[in-house]
Amino acid sequence: MKVLLKLSREAIRYRGLYVLSILATLGLTLVNLAAPRVLSSMTGLVSEGVSAEDLSTIRNLTLALTALYALRILLRFMSNYLSHKAAWHLVGDLRTKAYDKLERMHLGYFHDKQTGDLMSRVVNDTRDFELLYAHMIPETITNLVTFAGVLIVLLTINWKLALITCAPIPLILVSGVIFAKKVRPFFRVSQSKMGELNGKLQDNLSGVHEIQSFGREEYETGKVNEKNFDHVHAMLQALKISAVFHPSVEFISSLGTILVVGFGGYLAYREGLSVEDIVSFLLYLNLFYAPITGLATLLENMQQSLAGAERVISVLDAEQEITDKPDAIVLSNVKGDIEFDQVRFSYEEGQPVLDGISFHCAPGKMLALVGPTGVGKTTLTQLISRFYEPNGGSIRIDGHDIADVTLESLRRNIAPVLQDTFLFNGTIAENIGYARPDASLDEIRSAAKAANIDDDILQMPDGYDTKVGERGLRLSGGQKQRVAIARAILRQAPIIILDEATASVDVETEQQIQKAISGIAGQRTIIAIAHRLSTIRNADQILVIENGKVTESGTHAELVALNGSYARMNEIQNSAINSGGIV
Repeated sequence: MKVLLKLSREAIRYRGLYVLSILATLGLTLVNLAAPRVLSSMTGLVSEGVSAEDLSTIRNLTLALTALYALRILLRFMSNYLSHKAAWHLVGDLRTKAYDKLERMHLGYFHDKQTGDLMSRVVNDTRDFELLYAHMIPETITNLVTFAGVLIVLLTINWKLALITCAPIPLILVSGVIFAKKVRPFFRVSQSKMGELNGKLQDNLSGVHEIQSFGREEYETGKVNEKNFDHVHAMLQALKISAVFHPSVEFISSLGTILVVGFGGYLAYREGLSVEDIVSFLLYLNLFYAPITGLATLLENMQQSLAGAERVISVLDAEQEITDKPDAIVLSNVKGDIEFDQVRFSYEEGQPVLDGISFHCAPGKMLALVGPTGVGKTTLTQLISRFYEPNGGSIRIDGHDIADVTLESLRRNIAPVLQDTFLFNGTIAENIGYARPDASLDEIRSAAKAANIDDDILQMPDGYDTKVGERGLRLSGGQKQRVAIARAILRQAPIIILDEATASVDVETEQQIQKAISGIAGQRTIIAIAHRLSTIRNADQILVIENGKVTESGTHAELVALNGSYARMNEIQNSAINSGGIV
């Protein structure tokens, strides 16, 4: 009921369409109830012999029946289309709402989630709501009204026979409750397995280059086949229960028909039940049991829809850990002064990543972070943008604790350039302009020149209209990095974060990127994570981070003279370069 109530609150905005659909459904039900009565009246007239006077009555009844059938077409159209229109709009709304919620979740939420499974929740599981709101709810209303209406009619024809007709109903209701309890867990598993299959497909299609490079096509096909048939087997478990339930309901309903035929014959013999009443009763009998036998299909669809609804609602109800405080202020006129004060952070309790980090970076200065892999350098930069919240200490920008400012204004003043550069499947101009959708082509070109990528772009066949492909696969690693730098420059943010911007490029490209970085140095506050120390030799301050702490701090010359960890890293890299190795 909680699931249904939550969905109903989402659906209420389309109440106008639902009301019209329900009214059309009720009208359709009344037409279906009236038609057998007209037919039985005509049968009664014919069975008693037709006189000249009866011909006029038969003509009128024929016209009435034609009108009822014509009206049924209109009402059925309104009932079906309006309910589908409302339901599909609801599906569209919920898909957008689920995506929007995922888009705003903290990064920790995604650590144990598969992208394909989340996609399945947004696309596949929401689609099941159409079954619920376009079929089950209207059909349930129709069935209830039809059942009640037919029961009243049957009671007026012969109350004894009507009561006999109701005998199988308790058995059907009990079997329906048992079925619902048994089948929903299997549908829940089926939806989960579908999410796992989508996750595997997403992983494999993204990594198809690696699969082919290492000759793992057959292995991965086997893994996909395994996930595929996990879903198939879970669905077949649910359908096996349905395959038992459906014919059971039909059999119980048929027992009611047998009782009516047998007892009706007895009443015709003992109490003189008329042919007209028997025909009328038999005509209404199909209408009476149709809603009951339809219960099987409705229950099956409902369990499948509710299983999907639970998965979607788990997304909508997920706790959004990083939100604005009620009194959060807008961060404006940012100069770029950054201060960490005893900042502590851990992904898992008892395993600190950052342990009391403190430093200060003045506006317009370049601060570099170096150290072994996995010591928390990237985590530190993500804390600045509040993708995670620190477990202790505070981070201030221009003297304001970032926990006290709005997320939108905080992130508007920070432009990241990540090692794993992500480009959207559009043109180069669109990717650079993503930072500022209102930017003109001249502004985009100006940012590209500052990032030393303009010449490369102009040599491409379509220039700035060149399609980059999915994740920028048509560009080289260095070109993607410089497009990302151009995007960051165009944002005109006072703080730029460079996370291993030269880690995966050749020496010539590194020099181009260094030139781009030098061009913005002094104008923006730059926080740079560096694997290649040559990238950050000119940094105003370099922090060496080891075991979650700052162990050394100073300029390049100062740290080399200190003869500590930084000096050893510098010596190793210089030796590698002198010997022609790769750093």
